[in-house]
Amino acid sequence: MKYRQLGKSDLKVSELGLGCMSLPMDLQQAKYMIDAAFDAGINFFDTADLYNRGQNEMIVGDILKKKRKDVFISTKVGNVWDPAEDGWHWDASKQHIMEGVKQSLVRLGTDYIDLYQLHGGTIEDNFDEITDAFEQLKKEGVIRTYGISSIRPNVIETILDKGRPSSVMMQYSALDRRPEEWFEFIQQHGASVISRGTIAKGLLSDSWQNKIHEDGFLDYSKQELELTIASLQQSTPTLLNGALTFNLQSEAVASVIIGASKIQQLYQTIDAYHHQVDAEIVEHWKHLTKENKYTEHR
Repeated sequence: MKYRQLGKSDLKVSELGLGCMSLPMDLQQAKYMIDAAFDAGINFFDTADLYNRGQNEMIVGDILKKKRKDVFISTKVGNVWDPAEDGWHWDASKQHIMEGVKQSLVRLGTDYIDLYQLHGGTIEDNFDEITDAFEQLKKEGVIRTYGISSIRPNVIETILDKGRPSSVMMQYSALDRRPEEWFEFIQQHGASVISRGTIAKGLLSDSWQNKIHEDGFLDYSKQELELTIASLQQSTPTLLNGALTFNLQSEAVASVIIGASKIQQLYQTIDAYHHQVDAEIVEHWKHLTKENKYTEHR
C-alpha cells in the first residue's frame, strides 16, 4: 500500500481508504472487515454522523480504539436526524458544528478527529461561520484538519477561498469525470481530492451489464454506456483494476474511498489495487470516455 499527503496537512493517508457506510452492523463482522483492511495497509477510515443514526461511528470507533495511533478517522457533520422520523435536515451553523463534533467524539470513543468534513452544503450557507467553526476546532486540537464532501463547484470554490480545508471529497470515476475541471484549483488552494463512487454504481465492475438502467448514467445513454464499457473492458483484465488506476493516476487525488458490505468485495478491491493497469491503458480510457462537466451550481 502506498500513501499520499492529504493537502497541506500532516496526514499521510493510504491510497485506498475504507468507506464504512456499507459495513455490517454486526460488530464482529464489521471488525473482521476493518481488521482485514488495516492488515492490507489501509490507514484511512471514513464514516459520518448520519450513517445508521450514529451507530456506524460507534462501531468504527470501538473497532479502531486499539489502533487509534496508527489510523486516520474521518467523519462528517451537517445532516441532523429528525426525532422519531426516518429523515434528516441540514444544519451548517457554527453552533451545530461545535455541538456535533462533541457527539461524534463520544460515539467514536476518541478525543480527536483526524479529518472533519462538512457533509454537503449550498451556496446559501454561511461559510465565514462554517470555516470559523472548523478553524476553532483545529486550534483547540479537537480536529487535526477539515474538509468538505460536495460536488457543487460554487460551494467548493467558496469554502476553499474562505478557509483552509485539506480535502474535497467528490464523486469521481472514468464515467464521471466532472471533477477533473476543478483539480488544479483544488490543488492550488492546498487541498487534495478524496474520490468516492469509483466504480460508478457498479458500472465499472465485471457485473456491469446487470447495473445498466434504461435512463443511462449522467450524460451517457444506455446504448452509449454499453458501447463504452464494452470497449473499456477489452483493454484490461478486470474493470475494477482499471477504475482504481484511473482515479489514482491524478496527483490531485490523495485517496480513493472504497466501500464493501462483504469481505469478498474488500479482498477483490485490494487485489485490484495491487494489479493496476499501465499508464497507456489509462490514456486509452480517457479517449474512450467523455470529459463531462458540471452544468449546475456554478
